[in-house]
Amino acid sequence: MKNADQSVSKELLETLDTIQQRVLWLATLIIHYANNLRPSPDQTKVGGHQASSASMVSIMTALYFHFLQAGDRVSVKPHASPVFHAIHYLLGQLPKKYLTMFRSFGGLQAYPSRTKDPDSVDFSTGSVGLGAVAPAFGALAHRYALSHFGHVSSRRFVGVIGDAELDEGNVWEAILDQALAGIDNLLWIVDLNRQSLDRVVPGIRARQLQRLFEESGWQVLEAKYGRQLQELFEQPGGAALRQRIDEMSNEEYQALIRLPGEELRTRVVDGEGIDKAEIASVIQDIPDATLPSVLSNLGGHDLEELLAVLSQAEAEPERPTIIFAYTIKGWGTPIAGHPLNHSMLLSEEQIADLRERLGVPASDEWERFDPGSPSGQLCLEVADRLFPPNPAPPVTLSPDDVPAALSLPTQGFLSTQQSLGRLLMRLTRVPKLADRIVTTSPDVSVSTNLSGWIIKTGVFTPHELPDYETEANQLRSWRHGPSGQHIELGISEMNLFTLLGMLGLSAELCGQHVIPIGTVYDPFVCRGLEALIYAQYSGAKFIFAGTPSGITLSPEGGAHQSTVTPSLGAEIPRLDAYEPCFAQEVEWILLEALRQCCDREQGRSTYLRLSTKLIDQRLFTPALERLGEDELQRQVLAGGYRLMDWRNADPVVPRERLVHIATTGVMIPEAIEAAEILREQRVAANVLNMTSPRRLFEAWQTMQQFPGYPQNGGEVPTPFDWLIPTNERHAPIVTVHDGASHALSWLGSVYGELVIPLGVDEFGQSGDRAELYRHFGIDAEGIAAAALAALSRCGISV
Repeated sequence: MKNADQSVSKELLETLDTIQQRVLWLATLIIHYANNLRPSPDQTKVGGHQASSASMVSIMTALYFHFLQAGDRVSVKPHASPVFHAIHYLLGQLPKKYLTMFRSFGGLQAYPSRTKDPDSVDFSTGSVGLGAVAPAFGALAHRYALSHFGHVSSRRFVGVIGDAELDEGNVWEAILDQALAGIDNLLWIVDLNRQSLDRVVPGIRARQLQRLFEESGWQVLEAKYGRQLQELFEQPGGAALRQRIDEMSNEEYQALIRLPGEELRTRVVDGEGIDKAEIASVIQDIPDATLPSVLSNLGGHDLEELLAVLSQAEAEPERPTIIFAYTIKGWGTPIAGHPLNHSMLLSEEQIADLRERLGVPASDEWERFDPGSPSGQLCLEVADRLFPPNPAPPVTLSPDDVPAALSLPTQGFLSTQQSLGRLLMRLTRVPKLADRIVTTSPDVSVSTNLSGWIIKTGVFTPHELPDYETEANQLRSWRHGPSGQHIELGISEMNLFTLLGMLGLSAELCGQHVIPIGTVYDPFVCRGLEALIYAQYSGAKFIFAGTPSGITLSPEGGAHQSTVTPSLGAEIPRLDAYEPCFAQEVEWILLEALRQCCDREQGRSTYLRLSTKLIDQRLFTPALERLGEDELQRQVLAGGYRLMDWRNADPVVPRERLVHIATTGVMIPEAIEAAEILREQRVAANVLNMTSPRRLFEAWQTMQQFPGYPQNGGEVPTPFDWLIPTNERHAPIVTVHDGASHALSWLGSVYGELVIPLGVDEFGQSGDRAELYRHFGIDAEGIAAAALAALSRCGISV
């Protein structure tokens, strides 16, 4: 990066100060209007954070009106959302009507949202900590795209975060991951206002935090004191004053700056181990009326100091930078520094006083600057710089670039995890698509069958790395360098899903489309759940496989046997979740998942819940022969098909003695065996392979919401028309899962059929697979017994 010019004219500083005063006013008014002027039919407090917004005003003004360039991507502290929108309004990027729609339906969101706010948001924020690390992994996506494609639309990645966000563990997981080492276009700015939600943060943590970042290879800068205080420190006795301020606790400092000047003067010289006379002398000429503002002149509110420190950050060429900007929560407002100001709202009188002090005309409180004024001219210049007209569109793939088939051999006994690894190898031969796929995993690449892909494509690192273990690595042979297409992470599922999210937004953030595919042990999807939800909320599109899964991973015991993940796959918005059984299903689903990633407007992410259980592929053949490949593929992707149809059984059993066995994934062999047991007792059984309970549930919801939805012979049949046709809707259902039983239990509600749900509703334990299946009643005998019980409850004797 080029070193920024550190000289700033007095005129520019005056203009920036005028702008920051208007930003402070607008941000405060946005919240005030939402809480006090807009009608609230249910009298619910709308909320907003006037104090937290105020502490960010100077930082955001310095960033947007001086530092940022086109292509810079910024993550904004959640509670600074009104400041962000006020700035976009002044820059002509947000219509005026939205200023009165903060936290209203269809208006400005409570926290910046990529997918729901009307103005352009780079990173969604809201859950503290995630907004910090998102730009870090966005910078990694930038580095990857630049290395592979030669040009990107992004430039620098900036995270503006609250100091309390550094309490979040995911922040430190990211900082310590070697994949982020040496990211030179990453800048974090910490709003160090020393207050969290309920309190003034005790102690002095800044030095400890700075050491941690320095030891992690970051450039650490600070904007601690403003120029007024710095000049005071240079005077005789100034060193003693600085020592006094440096050594006092956060609580004492917050209390002091809120005192009247006369009392403050007495208290500031009343400290232990200081030269009281020197402190008294250095502040003796400062009037009582201005002493509080002088001693609260912190660097995070001094534009000249902020610009100088930002200039230093711009000059660092080889590592990420963090700036600790000392601020006062509620700066510029009557609630500045109050220990409980987090949720405080200014009164009508306080708003009126603030408007008068800031020189805002009462006739138009939402006024922009006159375009002919210095502030108005700067707004126009900045808008032209940050939002150039007709930007180049991102380089993207089309769903048509995904082949119709990969022709994977499907004979013998195969697991779905094994099939995914083999399919990835096939994808290396697909033109256009192969170069756009990138895989990642949190140190479980080998055990989730990514080795073949990695051997073929290499591990991505910014520079070629030597292999010091040539003999030991003969079987693995992982090459490390800029052309690699796998990013190996440390053991952090939060990092995995954050990276998948940022790679899944690479087209929007960097101008280059990549399709990320991740693997993770299925039980640990829960450890990365917040980052997964964040990625989905942000509109990212990616693919991940949770594998191995369920109690089918029998030897590993309850700590590694995932039972709740099927429910997560069914509940997270904009996520297609599949649980295939056969290799051919995995191929069809993976190709559809790739097409979804290529649909940048309506596409979804995809979750594959896979297993290492070997499945006899011949079990798939009867359905393939009965339905044909095209129709079976359609049904698999729609959510399910009849793997065994009682009408094809020999001998045919009366329809009155019919039961549906609905299952998914690796429980298919047990369901088929149970159907055979039932047939021997002259009970007819269908085996319904629910490849995607999520897709089926959505189809049912559509039927519920739109009663006229075509079904039963309509032009567009629902999956339930072929799964449970009209003349079979009297039959009871047994659902079977190697996860929680409720994941499939809703199926009976579609047509009001009796359901007996089988599954795992207690923690698992170690054992062989047959023992665990028998223990939880999901073996073939247990399934058949449940089917007979269901028929009995329906008044049918067997």
